[in-house]
Amino acid sequence: MKVKGLRWWIIGLIMLITIINYLDRGTLNYMWVANIEYKLVAKIDAGQNENQAQFIAENNTYRLLSKSGDEIIQKAALITFKNDKQIVVNRQGIAYELGIVDKDASPEVASKQAKDQLGIITIFFMIAYGFSQLFSGKLYDKIGTRKGFATSVLVWGLADALTSLAQGKVTLTGFRMMLGLGEAGPWPGTTKSNAEWFPQNERAFAQGLFGAAASIGSIIAPIIILSLYISLGWKLTFVVVGSLGVLWIIPWLIINKKGPKEHKWITDEEREYILSNQPESKVTNEVAKSWSELLSNKKNYSVILGRFFLDPIWWMFVTFLPMYLVEEFGLNIKELAFSAWVPYLGAMLGSIAGGWFSGHLIRKGATVDKARKTAIFVGGCIIVPAIIASVMAVNAIMAVVLMAFVLGGFQFTIVNIQTLPSDLHCGKSVGSLAGLGGAAAVLGTILAILFAGQIASWTFLFGLLAALVPLSLASVFLTVGKIEQIK
Repeated sequence: MKVKGLRWWIIGLIMLITIINYLDRGTLNYMWVANIEYKLVAKIDAGQNENQAQFIAENNTYRLLSKSGDEIIQKAALITFKNDKQIVVNRQGIAYELGIVDKDASPEVASKQAKDQLGIITIFFMIAYGFSQLFSGKLYDKIGTRKGFATSVLVWGLADALTSLAQGKVTLTGFRMMLGLGEAGPWPGTTKSNAEWFPQNERAFAQGLFGAAASIGSIIAPIIILSLYISLGWKLTFVVVGSLGVLWIIPWLIINKKGPKEHKWITDEEREYILSNQPESKVTNEVAKSWSELLSNKKNYSVILGRFFLDPIWWMFVTFLPMYLVEEFGLNIKELAFSAWVPYLGAMLGSIAGGWFSGHLIRKGATVDKARKTAIFVGGCIIVPAIIASVMAVNAIMAVVLMAFVLGGFQFTIVNIQTLPSDLHCGKSVGSLAGLGGAAAVLGTILAILFAGQIASWTFLFGLLAALVPLSLASVFLTVGKIEQIK
């Protein structure tokens, strides 16, 4: 059996698991804190299929009954209202249900606790994620992308499903660290897979599709996760979302049997097209470079430092955007579900456009060096003014639209930085350099989250992210020299 365009089937499967990756990653963030609305009634009727709230004058509390049957007794002082006090709004979520946030604290104190504790849990996730980035690249270089992806997905899928068993901050953090160990693998793995399956002029576009899939996952995450949360509760939501990755392993192992050189399903034309347009395919007796060899070459710091400064922008949005929209604009759970996806739509378009743009320049005759650098610079020029404008937004709609430009510019730039390992190295070192870049990105993100804990103002916090862009671009341009295969 021969399959036309087999390389697109491979990247298609990687896109699918990347979407699932971001669903798994978003479970905690979107269910961490949520404004849940209840209809105020004189007396609760358990037979009604809606959230209801009843005021209990004797102890100045509200009895809250969800349509799923969960009941909460909440102090009146901690309740807010909408629609001329016909709708009761209660802040709840995993942070409250597991006792990580003090249920009796004032809204201001509870908000700070929620932000700080989510930041701490995310830091431990990022430590595991960074450790995995560092070694996943080496692992994928050693065992190949077929086994590498299957291993990563099995670890993170089980981790997300097992999070349903969390009893408090310690167990929750442990499961998130397990999630991080698995989820990091596809980043160096995709760079390596694209280097194997695509000619050089298509690699940035393939990397852009990968980045777009991350954005698609972020687009649908609030809708899917919060819909499941409303219907099933947070525990079953973890189980359902976690099981998706495990199921994905089956088609992956069936379709991705071998690389393009040996795969029995690939057409002769596609094999020739791929291999004849890979500069590293001319290299024989290739030996994988050690970390010390990679770190001793200045060019490689274009990836390491470029991602160290730039990646925190993405992670700060992924981690704190739901909480930001809840606190700054008072969005309820449904409003959050249908607005938090907008910035990631911009990210998806930016990812595809960034990959297409540098590939287009190459096809028009530009060198790889000029094409990559031009794309990186253009993306940076989009990010900075968009961040400045977004933090001045006066309403949620304006904020999320402007943030779409921020994340669009980010993806336009990052897909080209992520392609640099395959521009600079042969196959056996691509994953290793990509892993070093990923680990540097994690370190930068951890430092950014620690810094965020010292800043009370959301506006000031997001505004400071703009300063990271010129630092990232300068790191790339001052270290990489001419973008070409390192001899």
